[in-house]
Amino acid sequence: MIVNTLLSHGIESATISVAIVDDAAIRSINRRHLNHDWPTDVISFLISESDEERMQGELIVSAEMAAATAWMIGVDPKDELALYLVHGLLHLCGFDDLSETDELEMRAEETSALALIGIRNPFDLVERTLRESTSWAV
Repeated sequence: MIVNTLLSHGIESATISVAIVDDAAIRSINRRHLNHDWPTDVISFLISESDEERMQGELIVSAEMAAATAWMIGVDPKDELALYLVHGLLHLCGFDDLSETDELEMRAEETSALALIGIRNPFDLVERTLRESTSWAV
């Protein structure tokens, strides 16, 4: 999954470290490095410069959040964790999700990367669950 995601975005040489942590640890990292005082799913740090031949990066992933989210939407926690890894890798490859357009592009890239390993993007299930749980007054 990691290799396929990187290769599909033109990254042929990389060193990526992955730390799988709990919510308390990722919240601390999020606060220290990004000034966000809350837990999150994944944080990515690109260490190498854009002109370097070998990409170097770090991913910090919350297994606790993956397990909780997977339980809420009824998917395998490994699938949710795979989504977080792909999402972080895409950030390292230059993708962002701050605008609606960028977010849609990121979701499509996630879906493609996960499909290569036979996983349906759990994020699609979250969106469907939210749509189904919303009641509209007429």
